[in-house]
Amino acid sequence: MKFIKTTLAATVVAFSMQAVSATAAEIEIKFGHVGGPGSLFEKSANEFVRLANERLEGQANVAAYGSSQLGTDSQMLNKLKLGTLDLALPSSIMSSVAPEFSLFEMPYLIEDRDHMRRVRDDFLRDTLYEAAESKNYKIIGIWENGFRQITNNVRPINVPADLEGIKLRTPNGVWRVEMFKSYGANPAPMALSEAFVALQTGAMDGQENPLVQIYSQRFQEVQDYLSLSNHVYTPAYVLAGASWNRLPEEVRKVLVETAEEVESYALEQGAELDDSLLAEFEEAGMKINKVNTKAFVEGSTGIYEKFGNEVEGGKEMIEKVDALR
Repeated sequence: MKFIKTTLAATVVAFSMQAVSATAAEIEIKFGHVGGPGSLFEKSANEFVRLANERLEGQANVAAYGSSQLGTDSQMLNKLKLGTLDLALPSSIMSSVAPEFSLFEMPYLIEDRDHMRRVRDDFLRDTLYEAAESKNYKIIGIWENGFRQITNNVRPINVPADLEGIKLRTPNGVWRVEMFKSYGANPAPMALSEAFVALQTGAMDGQENPLVQIYSQRFQEVQDYLSLSNHVYTPAYVLAGASWNRLPEEVRKVLVETAEEVESYALEQGAELDDSLLAEFEEAGMKINKVNTKAFVEGSTGIYEKFGNEVEGGKEMIEKVDALR
């Protein structure tokens, strides 16, 4: 009888250990983003998934879902809050989450990627991380969306006045809309997944995005003009929500370390893609020009004044970024 009890107890213990092991192995971390095939979002997310899963060694599995499979940026922000999505990669939309993120709606704020590295490491990790946490989100890394350019089907854009009357798709950011209104355009926020059809049907005349987003979304198929403006640099934020604290501590540690390691990769890939894609747009038949940057900078003074007056601490944030040039 004693032997039977001992055997039964051992079986129960072994079964329990197997169940715990299976539970740990079955932790799935869903990572959603809006980037299409070949986009910088996809490249960065895939590198993150590769490195994280190597390091997690069966404790958990990170799976990336691109091309808005898990919803628009707005929908994914809601899912993060509900805990039904673990990680997302929002960019401009973060300006609608907390006013501090509107800093990256300011035109010609970031000089180049070296400047962005300094801003990220010496300023953003405190200011924006705290802003996200105040809204029940957690940033675990700052990647890249990139320097934004303008495409349209009406005319080349050389100076702000050339945008007069152009129906322009923008992301869902209050200040991006304000900026393009000040240039004379008719901006309209719209999900990235809806933009191609809007451009194809003429519901929108143009849009603005980094080159790699333009290419991966195939906007070159439905747009005639590409004007290289570099008007805004947008980071992308590796964002967690309500499910973060439910993950084991060792898993969270790996995810943070990996997200920060991929920061450099994202910047490098962004630079390489900017250099390589112009030939693709030329081959697609787009007419490419560089804007008059001085005219755009001079035309942006109003938006800076408005930002400094309406966003608490806005002027001080701009001064800190300028000091890191």
